[in-house]
Amino acid sequence: MPKVVVGMSGGVDSAAAAWLLKKAGYEVTGVTLRTWDSGDGTESRCCEIGEARRIADAIGIGYRTLNCTQAFDKNVIQPFVRAYLAGRTPNPCIGCNPNIKWEWMEYLAGVLQADYVATGHYASVVRLDNGRYTVKRAAHSEKDQTYMLYRLSQEQLKNTLMPLGNYSKDEVREIAREAGLPVASKPDSQEICFVPDDDYAGYIEKYVEAARHGNAENASLMIIPGEGSFVDEQGNRLGTHRGIIHYTIGQRRGLGLPLGSRAYVKEIRPQTNEVVIGDNESLFRAEVYCREICFMGIPDLVPGEKMRTLAKIRYHHREQPAEVERTAEDEICIRFDEPVRAPAPGQSAVFYDPDGCVMGGGVII
Repeated sequence: MPKVVVGMSGGVDSAAAAWLLKKAGYEVTGVTLRTWDSGDGTESRCCEIGEARRIADAIGIGYRTLNCTQAFDKNVIQPFVRAYLAGRTPNPCIGCNPNIKWEWMEYLAGVLQADYVATGHYASVVRLDNGRYTVKRAAHSEKDQTYMLYRLSQEQLKNTLMPLGNYSKDEVREIAREAGLPVASKPDSQEICFVPDDDYAGYIEKYVEAARHGNAENASLMIIPGEGSFVDEQGNRLGTHRGIIHYTIGQRRGLGLPLGSRAYVKEIRPQTNEVVIGDNESLFRAEVYCREICFMGIPDLVPGEKMRTLAKIRYHHREQPAEVERTAEDEICIRFDEPVRAPAPGQSAVFYDPDGCVMGGGVII
């Protein structure tokens, strides 16, 4: 039987994936990666070891755990914190997938001489006519997770199974119920795993304080920006903000500005510690520039080369018709047919072919 290592978080999706693979004839070993330590014994929703172990026992598969908290801190949490300190809005899951989840699952697969790694993501791995591997949009778009996977390498994709790509969430829960798995009705996790209360600013403040008294790399460069000025698009001062880590592009709530009309965060200027305020119309952009480019379904674009595509600028954004052009060695420009609302520096833009296969993406600047 082919062997597969399945990433198990303790949730219903990874449980159903493991059960489906065993049913299909694979020799399955589940693995939970401990990525985050709360300090008080609380487990992240991404690594509930006790729950995952019970699921593995119920399915009748092998089970392992790996402690990768140090790697997670260095490769996910620290970049997340530094991005917010610089006025950007990062998506830590995008970096976690290739640099933590796949890297450590592949390590265990090597130890166990397994043929594949697998996850419970709502997506499918496909090989295109050009020989490239990519991820294809889930059959039920409301749960599609391809946006989070665009940085996976060809080596990682060619040995990856994603058995949930053609199922809806309701169907996955029914699979878990029929299999007698104890998490069939478990609620989904919506928050970032290491910020369970969604208070990003509070988490960053505590992290920086702890880092400055610990051994975090370049901790001395982590400085919490203090209060600064709200300004309008002409530079006129409107009021005082609490610190740029409390804001993101497009935000309306929590500004505390009595302007008599709806106001939104249009721009964050870390160099001057200013938050620029505008109206809703000011948030729309026809051109979005990205760096840290990663191509998946195509090998590359040369500078000046263009391609028609469908692109999205955040996880919950519907793909929009656009043209992608390679404008520099590490830069692309995505020109949307219709302007898109509130592209935020630090978020990723991902572009697809007409069949829903990821062609590539990059980090918005």
